[in-house]
Order: sequence, then C-alpha cells, then structure tokens
Amino acid sequence: MLDEFAVSPPAGFPDHPHRGFETVTYMLQGAFTHQDFAGHKGTIQTGDVQWMTAGRGIIHSEMPAGEGTQKGLQLWINLSSKDKMIEPRYQELLNEDIPKAEKDGVEVKIIAGESMGVHSPVYTRTPTLYLDFTLKPNAQHHQSIPESWNAFVYIIEGEGTFGLQKSVPIKAHHVLVFGPGEGLSVWNKSSNPLRFVLVGGQPLNEPVVQHGPFVMNTQAEIDKTIEDYYYSKNGFEMARHWRSQ
Repeated sequence: MLDEFAVSPPAGFPDHPHRGFETVTYMLQGAFTHQDFAGHKGTIQTGDVQWMTAGRGIIHSEMPAGEGTQKGLQLWINLSSKDKMIEPRYQELLNEDIPKAEKDGVEVKIIAGESMGVHSPVYTRTPTLYLDFTLKPNAQHHQSIPESWNAFVYIIEGEGTFGLQKSVPIKAHHVLVFGPGEGLSVWNKSSNPLRFVLVGGQPLNEPVVQHGPFVMNTQAEIDKTIEDYYYSKNGFEMARHWRSQ
C-alpha cells in the first residue's frame, strides 16, 4: 500500500495501532513528529525516512510538526508469517545520510536496495527496492529489477515516458505497475524535471488478510490481534496507560 498524504494542523494521525507489517514514511515537504507507547519519539524533516517494523504490536501517533501543509509518502510493506510477531524496531535516515548517485541528468536517492552501483544501508526483512529518481529534461535511465519481483512507479512531479519511447507520457499522481521480468526504462521528454519513486519487492507468496491497521495471514490471526489490542496483551501491554502528548 502506498499513501501520498498532505496534512495541515490540527489534522494528522493520532494514536493508532499496527501489527504484522512495516511502515516506511518519507517526507516530501515539512515535518512529522512520531511518538509510540514504548517511549520512542522523534521528528522527521523534509527528505528524511522512518522505517518502522511494527511486528507484534505498536501504538503510535504521527502528527504535523509545523504550520501549513506537510506532505509525504507512506509505504506499507508486508512481513512474512515468520516475522509478523517480532519485536518492533526502527531505522531512521536523515536526508543527508541517504545514499545518492547522479549520472547524465539522472539523480537517485537510494532509500532501499541498489542503483547505479550505490547501496542503501537499510535492512529489509522483505527484500525491497525503494528509489527516488529525478530526471532532468531529455534525460533517460534504465533500472534493473530482479525478475521475480513485483514493482511499481509512483510519479511525484512532472511527466515521463515509461517502458517504450513511443508510449504515452504519464503525469504526476499516477501509478504504473510492472509485469514480471521487466526492468524500468524511462525518458523525460518534457521541459520540466520528472520525479518519481520506484518501489519493488520480493513476493512472499503467502495469504494476506488486512483489517484496518493490521495485516496478517488468516482471519483467525486478525481476530486474535483485535482481541490482543482490546485487552492490551501479547505486544499491546503498554497501550493500557499510554496516550501521546
């Protein structure tokens, strides 16, 4: 799941639970402050990334840290059945610490995976590619993607030609889903910069049952998760007395 959010105070994402997957929050504009029931707290600014592994359970809030509109992307990445009940953990990357590469009018931030021979330090339990590309006018690029992976592009700004040079240009806020065995070929034939994210991952080939902020493998596991959350147990113990500030 990918969500592009644009939030202004007093709106936001107040206290809510997660179990069974990871959230990757990437700020495009402004800042968000995060708090959770284990005492973890911090603010991510423009260009920063928070990679949260919810695992067996987390309750947290994500709220705008300033006035005006705060924009970003949040990606949900499923965890395999063997990892769904692990302890929660975080990986946080400041904008200046995210590896970058540039060649022939193509710039890329490597949030996860590899591009142009540069690798991200992020550990991905579910093998993942997450790249933020900016192509100057008349630039082109080819990015390899492992043959068995699922992958998609989300266009943030501008318009680009994907797949074949004769394809119809695709504008911002559209998604392109790739078939198996395809790498990414892209051309920027416009007079403005093209910015998009490329996201790919190794399929888990396991059943997915999603209920709101919970992602498990069976309905029985979802029912158990709702019970655990309601009774503050099996990973949600600290929920009983915690409220964000």
